[in-house]
Amino acid sequence: MSFFRTLIIVVICLAAGASAAATRPEMVRVALLRGAETVRIDGDGVLLTDGSGEPLRVEMPLEVKRSGSAVTVNGRTVNRLVASAFSRVTVNGKGYRALIEVTPGDKGLLVVNELPLEEYLIGLINCEISSAWPIEAIKAQAVIARSYAMYQIQARRGAAYQLESSVMDQVYDGADAEDGRAAYGVRETAGQVLTYDGKIIQAFYHSNCAGHTESSRNVWGLSIPYLQGVPCRYCSESNPIKWDVNLTTRKVESALRSAGYPVSGLKELRVRGRNQSGRVQDVVAECARGSVTVPGVAFRKALGYGVVKSTNFELRMKGDGLQVVGTGSGHGVGLCQWGAKGRANEGFAYREILTYYYPGVKLAEGYGR
Repeated sequence: MSFFRTLIIVVICLAAGASAAATRPEMVRVALLRGAETVRIDGDGVLLTDGSGEPLRVEMPLEVKRSGSAVTVNGRTVNRLVASAFSRVTVNGKGYRALIEVTPGDKGLLVVNELPLEEYLIGLINCEISSAWPIEAIKAQAVIARSYAMYQIQARRGAAYQLESSVMDQVYDGADAEDGRAAYGVRETAGQVLTYDGKIIQAFYHSNCAGHTESSRNVWGLSIPYLQGVPCRYCSESNPIKWDVNLTTRKVESALRSAGYPVSGLKELRVRGRNQSGRVQDVVAECARGSVTVPGVAFRKALGYGVVKSTNFELRMKGDGLQVVGTGSGHGVGLCQWGAKGRANEGFAYREILTYYYPGVKLAEGYGR
């Protein structure tokens, strides 16, 4: 490791030392962009180094592009670019703390933000929920986001990054989303993670379960003890999500065929069976040459998670169109964010909220070490 990169990390760790967990701060690498053609980087007091760790002296702002197995920074070719600042570095107009690393990706550029885990969490809170929510719900979100991140850090240690900044992992928009209440919720739970049998859990969570959370077995085919469905009346009281979408049968056929289901000449779609949480088990497509059965989770994935917001839905065929009417949002596994808000409003502490949605877990200090 170069002198300059070592110096940057030391300064970052000292800055993170104000938190209770910062005696040994955990670092995380978050992929901000993958496959970008061009990236614009700016900021005040930014230190730039190249792939060998040597200082890079170019004028700000920076226009970074891929050039074969290297990158160009304002037209100058280097193996990679590392940018850091005591305050923040902006990437395409968004502010991020600590280090920004730009390298050639499989396609285009890979942009990674490397920073202390606790600072990452502060920037995450307002992307996943709202810091205006009850403080116990914010604490619960901080613990599950930290647990999820630590699980991924351990599973992907040594990889180019451990987390994506989208719904593929956890939504993270950088330092611009930080505020005092988010920081307080993170600080009050510093280093705390959820464990089961002494190991950090896969702390999956979702927006709104519509009355009952889902078993991991029904979504991913694997039964995990702490990811079993539980009743949840609070989300429907605090945010009764109801949605509907109208699609053409042609679009539905195309989406299902692209997902590998031989659907052609679609005549009818109907729900067949629901599990104990009320979610759809299978969708049967009656076609010109017989019927095709599509699992409910596969049906949702094929049509798009943003289109079919959950697997708690009904189907209504109307001529050459399909109306999908449903409730809830997300896969339904683990903590229900709106349910956690409702429980916090009722006076439940974050520890009680967490042990309800993840049966059998324990709250561990110091990142579960």
